[in-house]
Amino acid sequence: MTERFDAIVIGAGQAGPALCARLDKEGLKTALIERKLLGGTCVNNGCIPTKTMVASARAAHLAGRGGDYGFGAGAVRVDMKAVKRRKDQVVGHSSAGLKKWIGGMKNVALLRGQAKFVAPRRIAVKGRELEAERIFINVGARAAVPDMPGVKEVPFLTNSSMMQVDFRPEHLVIVGGSYIGLEFAQMYRRFGSEVTVVERAPKLLPREDDDVAAEIRAIVEREGVKIRTDAECMELKKKGKRIVLGLHCKGGKPIAEGSHVLLAVGRTANTADLGLREGGIEADERGYIKVDDECRTSAEGVWAMGECNGKGAFTHTAYNDYEIVAANLFDGDKRRISDRIQAYALFIDPPLGRAGMTEVEAKKAGKRALVGKMAMSRVGRAREAGETQGFMTVLVDADSKELLGAAILGMNGDEIVHSLLDMMYAKRPYTTIQRAVHIHPTVTELIPTLLGDLKPLE
Repeated sequence: MTERFDAIVIGAGQAGPALCARLDKEGLKTALIERKLLGGTCVNNGCIPTKTMVASARAAHLAGRGGDYGFGAGAVRVDMKAVKRRKDQVVGHSSAGLKKWIGGMKNVALLRGQAKFVAPRRIAVKGRELEAERIFINVGARAAVPDMPGVKEVPFLTNSSMMQVDFRPEHLVIVGGSYIGLEFAQMYRRFGSEVTVVERAPKLLPREDDDVAAEIRAIVEREGVKIRTDAECMELKKKGKRIVLGLHCKGGKPIAEGSHVLLAVGRTANTADLGLREGGIEADERGYIKVDDECRTSAEGVWAMGECNGKGAFTHTAYNDYEIVAANLFDGDKRRISDRIQAYALFIDPPLGRAGMTEVEAKKAGKRALVGKMAMSRVGRAREAGETQGFMTVLVDADSKELLGAAILGMNGDEIVHSLLDMMYAKRPYTTIQRAVHIHPTVTELIPTLLGDLKPLE
């Protein structure tokens, strides 16, 4: 017997439960299918656990800087079992809250198991078959494992398995010098591990402008993280109890040797076992589900939200996908993915907050742009806090006077950037900020000063 529902939601990541709450409010009989962990990547091995550990690492780092602030705390000893225990408690609190929320939805049934399309709008899960007029996919993605020599013979860690580590690696070699890799690099260096980051590209963070990437490299190198770039051909090998990463670089030794290796080289969509073909759902060559501007797939009555649709690899973009779907289905509000302004953060210390275009993107788009830059050492609040690394950059359209982009690399940069992001959504000229009276002493109060010294982008 095929069981009939008004809606089926596959995956309890960031978009799924929120959509279930809206479907429940609309009185629609809904099945929520989850094969593993409620909350997906963000709750279990992404944002929540890693930022909890970043906080522990920052506390240890600041304790070690006691002399800079006029006190002595003695030698800092990190208890990694206690760090993991704290992380698990924070994750557990979030998981329990999510479970209670879903359990309180009167029209939503939570089913455990692997969901697979067996026909258009028909799902099989643990011997049951479900049908619905509307199906919403929120299956996310996982750490990619590169096809490199030795990867099948040498044990390695990913961002997920790192969450089970309750010890301090003696020397952690990280393959991948982008956002995930650098967060782990600084974190474990502050916990006391030796850390080497190996990146295939000529620079760290290839997406960022050169000056931003260079300053981030300088920040982590000041703390003792070793960086190897231009590492085109990599090969993993065992050497007794140690792991050797063979390299072909333009400079430096031909190997990076450590006790553990972390692979942080991108993501893979969780769609290979979803039965997309049977469901009539198109995906690209990497397995990401193709969607239109409202998250609709090629199959009638099927939507894909979150990381699996390739339109954003962040919790905030996944949640925005839910908002877009709900607004179009129930509110008569024609929200679109294309309305979204790119925004994200790199949660090293100090953090990078990014919004809108980079300088390279502005040039490619043919924008007549103005740029303003200010070192954090000029910011009184940063000097007072003893945190003067980094700088702020703002891009402005010379014709419309609207903000094009911003990179705030420095104290509280991940929070400060939102004042600029909100102005971008409002489509107001940058002079609006200049007329605002900001609180002193803060970092944000220097944004009007920064905007008062714009120069043509070269």
